[in-house]
Amino acid sequence: MTVRVVIADDQMMVREGFSVLLNAMPDIEVVGEAVNGREAVARVRELAPDVVLMDIRMPEMNGIEATREIITADATAKVLVLTTFDLDEYVYQALRAGASGFLLKDASARQLADGVRVVASGEALLAPTVTKRLIHEFSRLSEAPRLMPAAHAAYGELTEWETEVLVLIAQGLSNSEIAERLVVADSTVKTHVSRVLVKLGLRDRTQAAVFAYEARLVTPG
Repeated sequence: MTVRVVIADDQMMVREGFSVLLNAMPDIEVVGEAVNGREAVARVRELAPDVVLMDIRMPEMNGIEATREIITADATAKVLVLTTFDLDEYVYQALRAGASGFLLKDASARQLADGVRVVASGEALLAPTVTKRLIHEFSRLSEAPRLMPAAHAAYGELTEWETEVLVLIAQGLSNSEIAERLVVADSTVKTHVSRVLVKLGLRDRTQAAVFAYEARLVTPG
């Protein structure tokens, strides 16, 4: 299946560059562009893409507000945040708003395409060390209200296995890496991940990772 993408960035060269790179992939199609957050929300409503590449710092409506509106209005569109800085304080806020991960703007063509595919498949783009460092830092420093209080209330419903899987998700491990660590089949891990998300009422692995840090199941640092 072709992954349909909308690129939201106020810099024309960035939009055009990413568009060329992604359209060169046989399984990815850029179906629209937006110059600000408000336009990004409108494009998602109009075009129903699978993934939105979202810049954070844009005029009229920033990427965080746009991400929040998109996630609230459309449970199918995934947001992949683009940023120039690997420790941009706004990235953590975007993850809290519902983004499925982030990429640096200097990512290679392969990293960009792989990131789009990973997010489109429902996974979280958490593997890079920089992502884990950012989540560690801003989950520790953030004074914002807890993400989805209902998830904290439901935490006690997790089994010991599900809790262990949640911790490993927060550490950035993929399903196959978790399976290897726990010496179980990949399908078993997928089942546990699905149960964790359902029980906690979380959208994806990214929210699960943020929740784990906020709940102090994993110690930042």
